[in-house]
Amino acid sequence: MLTAKAHVSLVTLGALIVPLALLSCAPKRPGQPVVPSPPAAAEADPVEPQPPAFDELYRRLDGHVELYEQGIDLVVAGEEVLGEESIAAATKGLLSDVDECSSHPACDVRLFFDTYDRLLAEQGLALKLQTARLAELELAAVEDDIEREPGTTPFIAEMSAPDRTASLLRGTDLAEIITLNGPVKAAIDDWLTWMRPMLMDAHRNYRFLRPKMAPIYEEAGLPEALLFAMLATETGGKVHSFSRAGAAGPLQFMRLTGRRYGLKVVDGFDTRLDPEAATRANVAYLNERFEALDGNLAMALAAYNGGENRVMNLRRRYGDNFWDSRVYYSLPRETREYVPRILAAAWLFMHPEDYNLVFPPLDTETTMLEVQADIAINELSICLGQEQNPDGWFRTLRNLNPRLSPGDRVKAGDRIEVPALLAPAYEEHCLDGDYLARAHELHEANYPPEPEMIHYTVRSGDTLGRIASRFRCASIAEIAAINRIRAPRYIIRVGQTLKIPPCN
Repeated sequence: MLTAKAHVSLVTLGALIVPLALLSCAPKRPGQPVVPSPPAAAEADPVEPQPPAFDELYRRLDGHVELYEQGIDLVVAGEEVLGEESIAAATKGLLSDVDECSSHPACDVRLFFDTYDRLLAEQGLALKLQTARLAELELAAVEDDIEREPGTTPFIAEMSAPDRTASLLRGTDLAEIITLNGPVKAAIDDWLTWMRPMLMDAHRNYRFLRPKMAPIYEEAGLPEALLFAMLATETGGKVHSFSRAGAAGPLQFMRLTGRRYGLKVVDGFDTRLDPEAATRANVAYLNERFEALDGNLAMALAAYNGGENRVMNLRRRYGDNFWDSRVYYSLPRETREYVPRILAAAWLFMHPEDYNLVFPPLDTETTMLEVQADIAINELSICLGQEQNPDGWFRTLRNLNPRLSPGDRVKAGDRIEVPALLAPAYEEHCLDGDYLARAHELHEANYPPEPEMIHYTVRSGDTLGRIASRFRCASIAEIAAINRIRAPRYIIRVGQTLKIPPCN
């Protein structure tokens, strides 16, 4: 999955401001002296000299501030994991400093408030800088889209075939590059045990997508095993996959990164979902990373998943060895699993017989089917049943026709791509009869819409029981479940907005 570094850093910085802001306005614990807010600078009384006993506390404060500032710098530089760890450790130390200082009336708490204000200001400035950088990147992407000729893709379209072949893996056999170390063996174990169904499903999906994707890898001089491994690890060969982070398509491009390689929205269709376009972008990205990383496959894969800026920073600091503990443990856990998982899947693709692994033969020939009556992919999947496929054909039909939504009916006379072996089953089951009638009936059915909720703002003196009694039609437990309020105390606060189901 490709990460947009500006997006990640922006979100991270925004999230990190919260704990510090809460820390600066946290309520006192019972029994602690209440410290008044510091007066304005012009009216401030001179600070009394502090006892030597507090010198160590102030030295610790300075150390925690320095650690926090280092964390901000790391996040801005693209090293979110190191930055977040640094800031978390600093925040924990600052909390401890506040507690200790607040427990002694002679300690100058104003110094801590001033420190918090300064750190918040620094984070705010860093957030603004990241926002500006992101805006520049997006503007550049838009301008690039406008200037580029329709249908062209950067890097792939502009590079000659010899250049492409020479820069990708330097012509070395993939089996010679993969080292069967501990993490790769552990990933092979995963693929052959609890992940075996996913591996087999990915292989079936890949076989139908292969004619659209493999020639692009072959043209670029990349091994097919790597293509399969990336597809299996990223999405299992599901063309319409979307991640929570916003990556999309069979090879999981973030929107901003996709634009760099020609993937954009064309006539309402997100071309990240186009297997051919996504494969060309994938090759272009890997080609660029190999160029920057001297053909280092593991580091290029780490950049694909964990971000190129982070990987380049780690390379400058610690060298090219992905398995070096300083590099390996500076990467997110997802990336630490992602790289060996791809290498393991590629290894199994090349050596299935060594592990008693059988990729069954498949008839993957496809044909363009002219539908004789309006029908949706959902309906077609139901009436075709499990014809020569125990899992049914929904995923394959979706993958072969990425521009179609499963609920949109294909008009009579239009053509869709289907496995050739399904043509007789279509004639038998999907033109008339009970299967088609039931498929139509199920397609028209839908889940009931969510009722229009009443939005109620909690007032002083309210309890969940009183609110439930007032609205009559909902129980305490029902209101609590809808609003994720925990039993048995059912704590609510003044000003909180609750969703109340109406009477039916």
